[in-house]
Amino acid sequence: MSDVLVRIEGRAGRITLNRPGSLNALTLPMVRAIDAALAAWADDPAVALVLVDGAGERAFCAGGDIRMLYDAARAGDVAGGRAFFEAEYALNARIARFAKPYVAIMDGVVMGGGVGLSAHGSVRIVTERTMLAMPETGIGLFPDVGATWLLSRTPARGMHLALTGARIGAADALLAGLADRVVPSASRGALQQALCAGDATVVDTFAVAPGQASMAADAAWMDECYGRDSVEEVVAALAGHPSAAARAAAAEIAGKSPSSLKVTFRALREAARMKTLEQALAQELVLAEGCLRSHDFVEGVRAAVIDKDRRPRWQPARLEEVSPAMVQDYFAASLA
Repeated sequence: MSDVLVRIEGRAGRITLNRPGSLNALTLPMVRAIDAALAAWADDPAVALVLVDGAGERAFCAGGDIRMLYDAARAGDVAGGRAFFEAEYALNARIARFAKPYVAIMDGVVMGGGVGLSAHGSVRIVTERTMLAMPETGIGLFPDVGATWLLSRTPARGMHLALTGARIGAADALLAGLADRVVPSASRGALQQALCAGDATVVDTFAVAPGQASMAADAAWMDECYGRDSVEEVVAALAGHPSAAARAAAAEIAGKSPSSLKVTFRALREAARMKTLEQALAQELVLAEGCLRSHDFVEGVRAAVIDKDRRPRWQPARLEEVSPAMVQDYFAASLA
């Protein structure tokens, strides 16, 4: 059976990620199939809206095919890895500019590429089972798929999510600007059926109150600590703050790739000044290529996914050892 199910039901173009055993992680053929479907439906009068979801009960989409990217990076196949990122980022841009309602149901795990498939849409639904994160700094990457654009629009909260890779639920996803409505997971089937009639406003009849967002209570220390001029200053502010949550954030950041942290910090600051998502995606493509060439990406995936020892040996190992020139190398990368 196909890894992505594409069909028309009623007046809805339906896309279902169909790799539940892999938490619906994206492969390059899946990205291309989704992109082709959206291109075909853009001007199709039979399709009034697009509905995207994930098969199974555990995940909407846990991200991109990291193992494939790891194999490409180890083999020195930067072009192969770049091809995946190019296709994925082009899809992210298409979703963002899609003229018809694009409804994403983010039930379960939503990470990395899953955020790119959902958060750029016009109707973004989460449930009480949603667990959303951009954990890339823990594997030698950075929050991509347009996340530098999205997260930079809520500076303190966005920087917190980007640097720590924190996992958030439905209410915090709304607060961070990554979702629009909360619908109980038990109503998912009925909602999908109703959407097939072609009217996206039906979502409002299923929506419930989001509840309390934990990041709302943390706003004061986040604003104070994440507004600093460097990662080192951010970490020092967090570690010395009276709030236990701030100190926990400092401890979480300490385990991430120092190079990725500095690249991420600069990328979000740069994206905050950009005028379009496409500009941010263009920057991300350069950074993704830089990561494919780096030690920390291969080492981060090894520790987290291959050997699973959770003991990455970062190079450099400390923030203070990552020079401005090293960071600039990521931003200046080009395909040889």
